[in-house]
Amino acid sequence: MALIDDLKDAQKDAMRAKEKLRLGTIRMALAAIKQKEIDEQVTLTDADVLAILTKMVKQRQDAASQYDAAGRDDLAQTERAEIVVIESFLPRALTDEELSALIDEAMTSSGASGMQDMGKVMGLLKPKVQGRTDMGALSAKIKQRLN
Repeated sequence: MALIDDLKDAQKDAMRAKEKLRLGTIRMALAAIKQKEIDEQVTLTDADVLAILTKMVKQRQDAASQYDAAGRDDLAQTERAEIVVIESFLPRALTDEELSALIDEAMTSSGASGMQDMGKVMGLLKPKVQGRTDMGALSAKIKQRLN
């Protein structure tokens, strides 16, 4: 529950500092977390919260690229500023070397030899890399290694 507590503390700090963008972004994150808790009637773990924050970053990246394509630089900048705020709560991103080492370890421990073992490798890696790398890029790297 440490991540939710960090978000709530940051919300209070943003209120005191009168940082509108940061406050609004943190409130959106807390609302998304609360909505998921209510929908599923469970208390979320830090891994669940990381998944929600990662999804929020992805949504904002997509929105920013669409705003860029439409020539709305002001809205794209707002989305990118929200990404920076959300990413401040995510763990440090993995480097390519760290990611390669984790993939090698997962492939060895699962005995992966071909594409049919993709699910095994992803299943082992997902809890280790959630919120620390783009899952689509990870999937592409695993596919490349398995071919």
